[in-house]
Amino acid sequence: MKRLLLFICAAAAVYAAGIVVDYSAEGKLWWSHIQYLADDKLGGRDTGSEGYRQAVQYVSTQFERAGLKPLGTDGYQQPVAFDKKELAASESSLKLVRDGKSEPLTMGAEASLSARGDLAADVEAPMVFVGYGMVIPEAQYDDLAGLDLKGKIAVYVSAGGPVKAPGNVKSHYSSGAERWAALRRAGAIGVATIPGGRRPDGAAPQGQTPPDGAAAAGAGAAAGAGRGGGGGRGAPQPSIVLADKALQESQGQQVAASITRAGAEKLFAGSGHTIEEITKLANANEPLPTFPLIGTLHAKAVVKHSEMQASNVVGVLPGTDKKLKNEYVVMSAHLDHLGTGRPVNGDSIYNGAMDDASGIASVLEIARLMKATGVKPKRSIIFLAVTAEEKGELGSRFFAAHPTVPAGQIVADINLDMFLPLYALKVIEVQGLAESSLGETVRAAAAENGVAVQVDQEPEQNRFIRSDQYSFIRRGIPSLAFKFGYEPGSADEKTRRDWVKNIYHKPADDLNQPVDAEAAARFDRIILNLLQKVADAPARPHWNQDSFFRRFAE
Repeated sequence: MKRLLLFICAAAAVYAAGIVVDYSAEGKLWWSHIQYLADDKLGGRDTGSEGYRQAVQYVSTQFERAGLKPLGTDGYQQPVAFDKKELAASESSLKLVRDGKSEPLTMGAEASLSARGDLAADVEAPMVFVGYGMVIPEAQYDDLAGLDLKGKIAVYVSAGGPVKAPGNVKSHYSSGAERWAALRRAGAIGVATIPGGRRPDGAAPQGQTPPDGAAAAGAGAAAGAGRGGGGGRGAPQPSIVLADKALQESQGQQVAASITRAGAEKLFAGSGHTIEEITKLANANEPLPTFPLIGTLHAKAVVKHSEMQASNVVGVLPGTDKKLKNEYVVMSAHLDHLGTGRPVNGDSIYNGAMDDASGIASVLEIARLMKATGVKPKRSIIFLAVTAEEKGELGSRFFAAHPTVPAGQIVADINLDMFLPLYALKVIEVQGLAESSLGETVRAAAAENGVAVQVDQEPEQNRFIRSDQYSFIRRGIPSLAFKFGYEPGSADEKTRRDWVKNIYHKPADDLNQPVDAEAAARFDRIILNLLQKVADAPARPHWNQDSFFRRFAE
């Protein structure tokens, strides 16, 4: 009843102001962008592909029509250089060496190497099982305490953990990049991850990432180590990293391996522990033992390098205030998806309609609305479509490090990634709601449109660090991300969980799925309101005093 009264009051305010919004028409315009971007003709918009280049051109054209000014280094485009790395499968191998005898690990069935690592051509080293491989000073938690890791390979469970710490704190330290940073400081020369932990819906944990913290290297490469993807194709897939070595997070990682359950049984042989024991503890988020593994791991890797390029797309609506126009609010979404991969029910195109053509469509629609309604923000608003999010937030990492405006003048990032308008909009889930002053701003923007807000309902999924907003957060910039919310136990919750389990990172994320376009249009109006409030506020957003992420701004 309280929410209904709030909606009625908000609606009355809108009509009193003489504004009548045709959500049906705006929803159709939003959907039209998805129809182009998620069409089979674009082949899943894999980074660097022809389909991705067509998507870049489409977004550039829409930016121009919306009256945005070019802000890239090449018109609306900001080219990003990548190092494409391919592992020569026939020349690469992993072997266990014990008592002078070598036992191969079958590539695919028992283990795989990730070309994302800074792989050595030929290296052999002892192994240590380091539990979850996490060090969290704020929680007085250290899996590495007392372990000798110098010159060794750290083997760890890549999801879960018993740490009693706020979700965002645990999420930050559970990222592959942070784990590797701690392991490298301790002297480790490489990593090998093993699966562990389960999502509430029973699917593989989304928090699992390749050893460098990157996302899946492609639809077919989502070999259980990517962002919630399905099984792999059995052969190593090409990986990409930023060509800018200063932004590579896996430097020094001479071994980067993923070990399956079958492979882990071999690794644990003779150690006094079993994979069954470790899996049971990890599934329950219980503490894990740490112990040396018997023998050494011998890795050979032949990696072929080639240059690749894909662009971010950047446009700006200039601010109008003499002083504040030189500050910038960023609205971002990722343009890439997974391309083509292993067929599912005969379909090999991973169209990415909700992930994340939906976010790009909202960026374009909100830019159009600002022009159509004559919005004159005091601060400038950057509309940003980034590349290579599915490869580990690479495009946003590059932009945050090399922005096309002065870095210190970016005051906030509002990121849209797969916000899932699968049902009527009643409540918005806001990731980062309690972290900065943006939380109160989004509460006000939503309330004026008759919608409530809620915190992340599944903090164990690490979503606040798993999309492009995190590239800005790590530069000290307050940020928010969003999902359609739900009441616990409701039909809406089941709809969202079923979507994540059955459609996320699969070919079924296409134009044939049921989507509530009118609800998406209502959402867009709230984000438009939020952007206006942030752009017009006298003071720039700030991290809350008790926010863990405040440290990045200091």
